[in-house]
Amino acid sequence: MRTRVKICGFTRPEDAAVAARLGADAIGLVFYPPSSRHVDIDRAVAICRVLPAFVTVVGLFVDEARERAAQVMDRVPLDLLQFHGDEPADYCRSFARPYIKAVRMAAGTDLANLAKAYGDARGLLLDADDAKAKGGTGSRFDWALVPKRCELPVILAGGLQPDNVAAALGRVRPYGVDVSSGVESAKGIKDHNKMAAFLNEVYRFDHGQP
Repeated sequence: MRTRVKICGFTRPEDAAVAARLGADAIGLVFYPPSSRHVDIDRAVAICRVLPAFVTVVGLFVDEARERAAQVMDRVPLDLLQFHGDEPADYCRSFARPYIKAVRMAAGTDLANLAKAYGDARGLLLDADDAKAKGGTGSRFDWALVPKRCELPVILAGGLQPDNVAAALGRVRPYGVDVSSGVESAKGIKDHNKMAAFLNEVYRFDHGQP
């Protein structure tokens, strides 16, 4: 199975265009004002305009007021929603759009119950548990916390970068991976060489190359 790759936290159209050209399956736009990777609606629209067909645009929200989230969705052509806060399942499904739910992984996290609660999600995105930030920290969690089997597709995030993504894939065998700070030169500024290296490592793993 081919590993899907999402690169998140774009703030510049030119970086998103390069990511698509390199083969990223999805690009993530952060609609969470406290984040250093936050984009407003106009910037998000500008980024979407440079993307070719078959690249999924993911909008990331964190405990956003429903009216504000709907306002973003009305103007930005989002293909998939990512809820990265404490949103209940009823909220996530209320927009009648495909979504994934982020899970902060810690000892005792029950993915089986979460997969049932968010049963209509397209996947669970597993990230590091950080009390001070909602993702994008560059911190890794213990991959041993991920069970061998989950009822929903698993998307692995948290501290991934070119030099550890192959090990992560070998340990977790996720449906997809999500990277942000691991391919940046500064917060919100993607390093084109790092993106290429990350995608190349995933490709090499998928094709059994040393």
